[in-house]
Amino acid sequence: VQLQASGGGSVQAGGSLRLSCVVAGFRFGDYSIGWFRQAPGKEREGVSCINTEDLSADYADSVKGRFSISGDSAKNTVYLQINNLVPDDTADYFCVAARWNCTPLLRGDFDYRGPGTQVTVSS
Repeated sequence: VQLQASGGGSVQAGGSLRLSCVVAGFRFGDYSIGWFRQAPGKEREGVSCINTEDLSADYADSVKGRFSISGDSAKNTVYLQINNLVPDDTADYFCVAARWNCTPLLRGDFDYRGPGTQVTVSS
């Protein structure tokens, strides 16, 4: 199983980014895919998750309204659209996969994770 995140970068506050997570090694609909972020000196935070079978989504309260997760089974890819970026969004973002639903995944219970992509937001 492999997960590869991309799409990070340096942006100014108020800007947008779309992160991508390409998954391989399992059937797209068999796993929930989530996004976590971790900033230096802070605990990692589960920000969003999608059930790739029915495409239902879940979000941390801290990002609701600005983050949007989606999936494309034809491309084995999950996207995280981040709008109205703020400096507190600065972190390493990585994607994870779990055989169960999003609730435990967002609490940190997952099977696999991939390397992260850095997002840096300047004010």
